[in-house]
Amino acid sequence: MIKKIKSYYNKKTRNIFTGYLFIFPWLVGFLLFTLWPMIYSFYLGFFDVRLTPRGIRTSYQGFENFTEAIFSDPVLLENVFEYLQQIILHVPVIIVFSLIIALLINQDIKGQGFYRTIFFLPVIILSGPVIEQLMAQEATTIPGIGDYTLFNIIDNIDWTIMEWISDLFEEIIMVLWFSGVQILIFLAGLQKIDNSTREAAMIDGASAWEMFWKITLPAVKPLIIVNVIYTVIDISTFDLNPIIIYIREQMFNVFTGFGYSSALGWLYFILISSILIISVIILNIREAW
Repeated sequence: MIKKIKSYYNKKTRNIFTGYLFIFPWLVGFLLFTLWPMIYSFYLGFFDVRLTPRGIRTSYQGFENFTEAIFSDPVLLENVFEYLQQIILHVPVIIVFSLIIALLINQDIKGQGFYRTIFFLPVIILSGPVIEQLMAQEATTIPGIGDYTLFNIIDNIDWTIMEWISDLFEEIIMVLWFSGVQILIFLAGLQKIDNSTREAAMIDGASAWEMFWKITLPAVKPLIIVNVIYTVIDISTFDLNPIIIYIREQMFNVFTGFGYSSALGWLYFILISSILIISVIILNIREAW
């Protein structure tokens, strides 16, 4: 008995050590190249930072940069509203689309690897300059979608939600470009589901719809949370995100500078963290009850 306990803990210790060994390069990179810039940017958020021929000149301002950004910057509030609109509309669409595509690819069909490659290809070539050129050529929207009667009706209705839905359909191709990683995550989860469970449900007379709600969806629910977190971060850190563009502009603005830009960056970090926490809480409400 004692030998079994020792063997168990030795194996567990080896697994823990192996795990830390794999993430060690990332930890070194984070400590050297990410942690210190983050701390320094937080420090600069309390200063008025000016670049002079003699170097960086700072003057302490306290929380002035933060309060000005929250209460006196209408452009920031407009960009935050646009960003929240993207999160509220795009994230559910990306998650649902990714799950549907993963379910289709998971069927017993030929060329699964080809389809996985096709849907993951945009992730490989997705970058700010590429997307910017595609958007300039209107390649990320469905041509002429505004000419359809349904969308004209939606546009003519003075309801904010309807306008958001109309904008979503106009950017539907852009939304689908963010779905590659999520499809692979869902597909990996679907392939881990035990087929014997589905066979037992079929013997008991369960329909495909019932098996989806009772077996498939509960099995991939942890992956839904993972994909929501990934999607929010992916959209939030995208090069053409309106808030990120605004933060970069303020960094080199002679009237604001690095201090104000650093304050904006940390406020944006708090906003993203809040959205992630709220999303996880909402997705776990049912389990809590």
